[in-house]
Amino acid sequence: MHNNGYRYTLKATERMNRKTQAPRNPAIVARDMNSMVDTKRYRSWHLARTEHEALTTEFEWSLLRFQEAFQRFCLQVASITGLGSLNYSELIILHVINMQSHPQPSALIARQLNRDDLPNIQYSLRKLIKQGLVEKIKDTGGKTYCFDATDEGRRRLQDYARLRHELLTEQTKNIEHIDRKLFETGRLISLLTGLYDEAGRISATYSPYSTADYDEEEDARPQGDA
Repeated sequence: MHNNGYRYTLKATERMNRKTQAPRNPAIVARDMNSMVDTKRYRSWHLARTEHEALTTEFEWSLLRFQEAFQRFCLQVASITGLGSLNYSELIILHVINMQSHPQPSALIARQLNRDDLPNIQYSLRKLIKQGLVEKIKDTGGKTYCFDATDEGRRRLQDYARLRHELLTEQTKNIEHIDRKLFETGRLISLLTGLYDEAGRISATYSPYSTADYDEEEDARPQGDA
């Protein structure tokens, strides 16, 4: 399934890669980083009171924008490959189930997705079963149930994988040093996931802020940090 827009995008990516083959001087990279973070831009931004906060927030917003693009892409490919009746959460759960070579319990599916809303996952599993894409299998011990993709579910996901390869990874593979960049970014995001989860757990022990608490904290800050 090729089209002119896809070929044009691929050629544009190749041209961009040819322009960026030479390694960049670390001093130039540092200079560009400094010029990119103009603290005046973030002077009134409550989530960017320092340079590090500004970069952290820019990264967070990049993730949010990527998530929206990723979700749209997933649902569009699903609609073409016979999975258009699924919502985003159901589609991702189906992918996770099919990633392993053996049936999985709902708790393991939740753990792989870093989700703690097990009842919602179980509801999605019931919908996938009703549509004939997933089957419920009793554990050998007879106490718990596991879930596996049906033949129909696997067939649909194979179609999904082929279209994803054609539309997406045939383009991304042309980005310079893409595999190394993906590996390093994946490790960074995994590290940050742990830090954000830990910060969230710690925050659960805090008392709710009041306006007076915030004013006292601001008054106690050194003027140079303003």
